[in-house]
Amino acid sequence: MSQTVSLSLFRFDRTRDRLWAFAMMGFARALLPRTPDIGFWKLCGSGTGEGFTPVPNFGVYAILATWPDHDTARERIASAPIFQRYRNRAAEDWTVFLSPTSVKGEWAGVEPFVTNDTPQAGPLAALTRATVKPSIAAQFWKRVPDISSVIGQDENVAFKIGIGEMPLLHQVTFSIWPDARRMANFARTGHHADAIRAVRENDWFREELYARFAVKSDYGTWNGASPLASLDMP
Repeated sequence: MSQTVSLSLFRFDRTRDRLWAFAMMGFARALLPRTPDIGFWKLCGSGTGEGFTPVPNFGVYAILATWPDHDTARERIASAPIFQRYRNRAAEDWTVFLSPTSVKGEWAGVEPFVTNDTPQAGPLAALTRATVKPSIAAQFWKRVPDISSVIGQDENVAFKIGIGEMPLLHQVTFSIWPDARRMANFARTGHHADAIRAVRENDWFREELYARFAVKSDYGTWNGASPLASLDMP
């Protein structure tokens, strides 16, 4: 068996459902650990637009979780009561299933992902998670709109979103690419490369995690379609 990571996104349109989802940022912390086979998990909100802003978007929330294998992950996402409750309230939901291929760093002091040593080809996802030092939060967020604009214009990115556990101080970026080469081309150039240099030179983060995943499958839709539809899936 190899670890599978799921990222589930839920969009809530009605005010009463948005209020419910906001409240669940607290209440779901007691419910998620009761889900059979779940390992590491995190509840996240999102930013406005595509998520890459410090201004909260009260209509989109995410649950990231780890599972012992792909079949178990799909079964639990489909049938576990907590995920069913989210889907019943959401106007739309989408889950992508991932296999970790490389990981560096920690998330809240934990190494959450177990890599699969088998070489993977085809579409891949990139996830970065950082705890921003409060003293430089303003400098960090000045960089983000430029990066968001560039990634939004890149025809190679199949999906992208910014989420986080706490506005301003915790930031998670997630993106899906057709292959490693095209992802690397984006990461090494332009505003993104400038931001990486600034992070290293100025020691902006208290904690960092960088992970890459093979994209295995998905469940549901986002903006009316599967974000994986344009990719050459194995």
